Amino acid sequence: MATFDSKSPVAGTGCPAPQSAAGTAATGGVGVPKVYMFGEITAGNLVRIYEALGRRAAGRVAVKISTGEPGGHNFLQPALIGDLVRGVNGTIVECNTAYGGGRARTADHLRAAEEHGFTAIAPVDIMDADGEAALPVEGGVHLREDFVGSHYLDYDFTIILSHFKGHTMGGFGGAVKNMAIGIASSAGKAWIHSAGKTKTDPWNNLPPQDDFLEAMAEAAKAVADHCGERILYINVANRLSVDCDCVSAPEEPRMGDIGLLASLDPVALDKACTDLVRASDDPGKAHLIERIDSRHGMHTLEHGERIGLGSRQYELVKLD
Repeated sequence: MATFDSKSPVAGTGCPAPQSAAGTAATGGVGVPKVYMFGEITAGNLVRIYEALGRRAAGRVAVKISTGEPGGHNFLQPALIGDLVRGVNGTIVECNTAYGGGRARTADHLRAAEEHGFTAIAPVDIMDADGEAALPVEGGVHLREDFVGSHYLDYDFTIILSHFKGHTMGGFGGAVKNMAIGIASSAGKAWIHSAGKTKTDPWNNLPPQDDFLEAMAEAAKAVADHCGERILYINVANRLSVDCDCVSAPEEPRMGDIGLLASLDPVALDKACTDLVRASDDPGKAHLIERIDSRHGMHTLEHGERIGLGSRQYELVKLD
């Protein structure tokens, strides 16, 4: 199996970043975090943008993607991510859903992963197949614990590999959502959606929207703090539907692809993606912007910065 090493870390410059465990890891301890970008979305550029981060994925590597709800087609394609996943000798990791559908049970979820081509490029681990584990949430307003798939504790390094797009409840989905809800167990997803009220019946216990968004940022911080410097973040901003990959029949995108972006700071990465949507000259962006703003989606990043998950300030470094 082919493997590759990363380059040396690159230090940022500028204003101080948050100095929590997550914030320090995201920036190397100093400066505004860098967000790297390729406009052209290719398998080779996905490997190159990983290498540009200067943080080598070592040991047992979890690659967190969305396997995509059966019927959907916007999820990251195995042909795009295969070289990266194989190069780090990664395991594709997921947890079961809390809303039913075709990925609520482990056997069904594994079948969906196989049908979507992921088992052909790497092992697939449904991490809550054997239960869950609790991670502490430091500085949270709504959550004191984040409940993740129990297998997650078996991994040494995490790559958060996200399809950036819209989302029905969160406004948009990127690194923060993928890290928070994606790594949460099925019951942990309910815990986040209810902002810490229930692990069994979230849809009858939905909190005010901002409370949900804040809980999502808090769950993400629990994962980031757990990993320290053993995590990195890559967003693929393509197939920019207003709907998440958890939707079995997502609406077709109305704007064109943006590119590949990566950072050691999840807040900076998601902010850069939303900024590029807003700065685009594609008139179709209005539909996605409406989805983000109607759900108050940017509040996730505001709260994430407040609790030390990362920084909304960043330096965009274009690589092509």
